[in-house]
Amino acid sequence: MTEEESIEEMRVWAKRYAKERGWVLNPNEKQLNTVLRGLARNKERFGEQYCPCRLRSGEPEKDKIIICPCIYHDQEIEEAGRCHCNLYFKKKAE
Repeated sequence: MTEEESIEEMRVWAKRYAKERGWVLNPNEKQLNTVLRGLARNKERFGEQYCPCRLRSGEPEKDKIIICPCIYHDQEIEEAGRCHCNLYFKKKAE
């Protein structure tokens, strides 16, 4: 699979997850692509889609909390309207 295919696969997954939760993906396409590329790269290198904005310890048992969607994302979105990586955003009131 090419890097672009991996990124697109990650986009489809993230978009579906966001929709299920009533969120949206980052509307800034450049920032969104950076995060998706990081997720795809981590999955390729390490076998898991670790959040690209968090530091891995290298210990899989410890690092499972930062596999996207990480354990922090719900609270971050609730409090800040977005997750730390800027992947998921609360929908704006219509």
